[in-house]
Amino acid sequence: MTDLPQSIRFNIAELNDELPGEGYHPAVIATARLRMSQNNNPTLQVTYELQDAASGCETVAEYFVLLGSSARARAVSLRRLLALYRACGFEPHQGDPIRPEDLVSSRVEVRIGHETYDGMLRLRVLGYRAVS
Repeated sequence: MTDLPQSIRFNIAELNDELPGEGYHPAVIATARLRMSQNNNPTLQVTYELQDAASGCETVAEYFVLLGSSARARAVSLRRLLALYRACGFEPHQGDPIRPEDLVSSRVEVRIGHETYDGMLRLRVLGYRAVS
């Protein structure tokens, strides 16, 4: 094990907690994976890395319910997922499998909004468009 300095201190001046502004931001899809939601519904989790955001505020996740839940929730989720695939340059057809790995490393512009959750301001994905 290497020797550590005697004192490692917080450098709060280096931290920037300011969330990126609302609107479109260039992003790269860092991860896309299938998982089970808290309600035990198959869900696709997509994580975006915002390219113009301060370190520590550059990651935002989005969840798409694929099965279970209500018919309305699934329809909204699948419409949003189709819009994401199209913004990434894919054109899925009826019956094509949902393959999360296709999305990874795709560049897209993500429309970000702010929302309050459990008393904390956080980022929320509102939409997408292809990188121009």
